[in-house]
Amino acid sequence: MRSWLPGAIAVAALAATGSGSAATARTVKGTVGPGFTIGLTMQGKKVTKLKAGRAYRFVISDRSSIHDFHLSGPGLNRVLTSVEYTGTKSFVLRLKKGSYRFVCDPHSGIMHGRFLVS
Repeated sequence: MRSWLPGAIAVAALAATGSGSAATARTVKGTVGPGFTIGLTMQGKKVTKLKAGRAYRFVISDRSSIHDFHLSGPGLNRVLTSVEYTGTKSFVLRLKKGSYRFVCDPHSGIMHGRFLVS
């Protein structure tokens, strides 16, 4: 009688995780620290352009407690990792057309980058 229950739970779990935009998001890897470095890569290459409206999973590795990772652009102004935080955080974002900037706020003069979304 209860043999259908494990199957139903598995189907519900797949429906909850497999059909959303997060499941199809392309991964953009961000790093900040441990030295005075900050960057974004996708499939091992520096990010210079992304497509508007597409879901991207930003996985940010913050390797220093003196840095943050701040991303801004059209309709977005978000500190993804804060100063004193170390570790990895993940965000699914849909970006609008325009120019985006990422920066370490305490060291913005030397730790920054840009990319375009079209």
